[in-house]
Amino acid sequence: MSQMYFTEDHEWLSVEGETAIVGITDYAQQQLGDVVFIELPDEGKDLVQGGQAAVVESVKAASEVYSPVSGTVTAVNADLEGAPALVNEDAMGAGWFFAVAMIDPTELDNLMDQDGYDAFVAGLE
Repeated sequence: MSQMYFTEDHEWLSVEGETAIVGITDYAQQQLGDVVFIELPDEGKDLVQGGQAAVVESVKAASEVYSPVSGTVTAVNADLEGAPALVNEDAMGAGWFFAVAMIDPTELDNLMDQDGYDAFVAGLE
């Protein structure tokens, strides 16, 4: 069973073994509004925790997506190229951005669990 983690920049990741699937949270997509374009990282790209990994553009703004963990991109969600609105429809599922092979699982200790993220978001409102 996968385990969920969250960042203060509103990225989520679902971890199973050494692989993490990354996307933006439902809260983030609501703040952005209608997503119209997503620039995903290339497969094979090395990412650093907290470094820019992708860009999401909406009718309101463009926003950077940061990598919650360090590692190598092993897959990207090609469905987003033709249907970026998937992020609005299912941000925590079909709207995932990329998968990364983690190189340092201890980086997960810097992230929030669901309860921690919910409390963080509640403090923003």
